[in-house]
Amino acid sequence: MNTTKFTIKSLAEDDRPREKMSLKGKQSLSDAELLAILINTGTKENSAIELAKQILNNYQNDLNLLARASIKELTKCKGIGPAKAITIAAALELGRRKNAFTSQKVKITSSKSLYDSFKHLFEDKVHEEFYIILLNRSNTVIKPVLISKGGLSSTIVDGKIIFKDVLENNASAFIMCHNHPSGNVQPSQSDIDLTKKINSFAKLIDLQVLDHIIFTDKGYYSFVDEGVVF
Repeated sequence: MNTTKFTIKSLAEDDRPREKMSLKGKQSLSDAELLAILINTGTKENSAIELAKQILNNYQNDLNLLARASIKELTKCKGIGPAKAITIAAALELGRRKNAFTSQKVKITSSKSLYDSFKHLFEDKVHEEFYIILLNRSNTVIKPVLISKGGLSSTIVDGKIIFKDVLENNASAFIMCHNHPSGNVQPSQSDIDLTKKINSFAKLIDLQVLDHIIFTDKGYYSFVDEGVVF
């Protein structure tokens, strides 16, 4: 029985993503070609590039959806074993961490600037997470702090933990952020109640809560922009 696998080297020269990257630069490669480099070898039926295209198709050609996939889910793709799945997941995690690093020391000038700088925190999450973004007097980011993780539709937030982190880091102001994995950008009543509670206490100790922003894959909701609470 022929069990020959298609490798990157066995492809026509124009279809070799490694050679293409070397000659034309990494920007010249498609998502499928970059993924094929990680996969390296295909199966007897499909090349690494064909496997890559199948994987991307399984996730609607959306790298955010692919980043959410577990190792177990990735191995359900024919031709992708644990080693290949781990390689893919590791590469996507490196990309997420790179985004996290570059968002440090950013000056926040609007709700959109905060969304653009920190949407990576939530891109691969299938559960709710609540962060505060700590700022100095010039509204430059000190750091984001994860306060809590929850389920698909809610997370429990302890106000004492929020203010402990704010004071320990000598922040002058902060912005609350959490995600709605469902994609529904509108705040729940509990979101509104929490915002009122935290904002009221912050005023008592001369701290500024600049906004509360709800993140989804397609956009965001700013309490300040919408005139809610603030």
